[in-house]
Amino acid sequence: MAIIAPFKGLTYNFETVDDLSKVVAPPYDVISEDEQEGFYQADPFNVIRLILGKKKIGDSDWDNRYTRSADVFRQWESEDILVRSDRPSIYITSLTFHPGDGGPQRIRWGLIALVRIEEEDSDVILPHERTFSAHREDRLKLMKASSAQFSQIFALYEDSENRVGGFLKSAIEAPPEISFDFKDGSSHQMWTVQNQSIIRQVSEALHEKSIFIADGHHRYETSRNYRNSMRARYEHSPSDRSYEYVTMYLTNMDDPGLTILPSHRLIKDCAGFQLAPFLEELKQWFEISELPLEAMNREHDPRALKEWLDENSDTTSAMGFRHHGEDKIYLFLLKPGMRDKTGEDLEPPLKKLDVLVLSRLVLQRAMGLSKADMDNEEKFHYESDMLKALSMVDSGAYQMAFFINPTKMKQVKEVASNSLVMPRKSTYFYPKTLTGLVFNRIDPHEFIQVPKI
Repeated sequence: MAIIAPFKGLTYNFETVDDLSKVVAPPYDVISEDEQEGFYQADPFNVIRLILGKKKIGDSDWDNRYTRSADVFRQWESEDILVRSDRPSIYITSLTFHPGDGGPQRIRWGLIALVRIEEEDSDVILPHERTFSAHREDRLKLMKASSAQFSQIFALYEDSENRVGGFLKSAIEAPPEISFDFKDGSSHQMWTVQNQSIIRQVSEALHEKSIFIADGHHRYETSRNYRNSMRARYEHSPSDRSYEYVTMYLTNMDDPGLTILPSHRLIKDCAGFQLAPFLEELKQWFEISELPLEAMNREHDPRALKEWLDENSDTTSAMGFRHHGEDKIYLFLLKPGMRDKTGEDLEPPLKKLDVLVLSRLVLQRAMGLSKADMDNEEKFHYESDMLKALSMVDSGAYQMAFFINPTKMKQVKEVASNSLVMPRKSTYFYPKTLTGLVFNRIDPHEFIQVPKI
């Protein structure tokens, strides 16, 4: 049973901060060093100072990027840059954007609320991707220093009848408290809901549902680790303490704005790689054809490759391959009956995934890469923009790129429902949820007011 609750969120003081587009940022783990500096320069109150503080020479256990973020957080509270709601609330958001695939404008609706943290083997909150310890340790240090949750976990629920959406729509007759356009062209609005009847209806509607984590797996695991450490400190505490909960941005799986983009793989350098033997090895599993670069015109317009991938997305695993210096893109189409060659250790839902076919047959067996190689962020890069990925290979910044279709929502659901996990970066839910709309302070002596159902 999913336990959904309101909370006294912290938001920017709208009387002090009049342009929210300058103080918000994407999740910390998609921000490059150049972008980090850009957000620092955008505004002295930009959330980057909380979620991705700068390292300094001479950092110590008592003065480091985490302690400095915590100091900034407390300072902003004391100076009323951030103000806390006087009553438990839930927050409704709308996000208007153009999808990365060039399609028409879409709107994605979301709900920000507290969700009770579950145990690893729970069938209530279901992950679908593997995480890495370095990311968990980094976020845990920040959470321990600040006693706060700065970013929401992006999660999904099933609601084909849109009952939750109906309750939420009835609560937003007034103009939004937040409304701004972000630099990527997206538009954002947010309403604060304190009506206890509506909050109870939403909580009740989600009570019997499973929650699927879309993005932020490591942050959810970090919240559980933080909760466990607080449980150890405060033995025999009631189950409704604030550290038992985590903030989530919840979206209906059937929301028309829910968008998954592909996560193409780029490899910077593969020592000893030879194209001809590689293609010959692949012939045992794939039908191989070629798409001349001329077919994509001088600017390498990727529409021809996108159309080919899309045409084959429902029948088999299809992928494109571009190698630096070649005047063509190779097209790989998995032969009938070859899916089982991915490995006897894989469960059927995983064998259906293009990312597993790419990983097992192409990267590991044909190229001889290890799992450690594929987890090496210095060697591997993930990019959802096909044109950008092509350009990175053309320039020589990367040796090669593999292009795949996006993972389908039904596949995410099937994998998570069977308590399985996908390889890293199997999904790219777009757009990312912005950080800075609302924060949650974790007071170990504060109790969460869970609606009675």
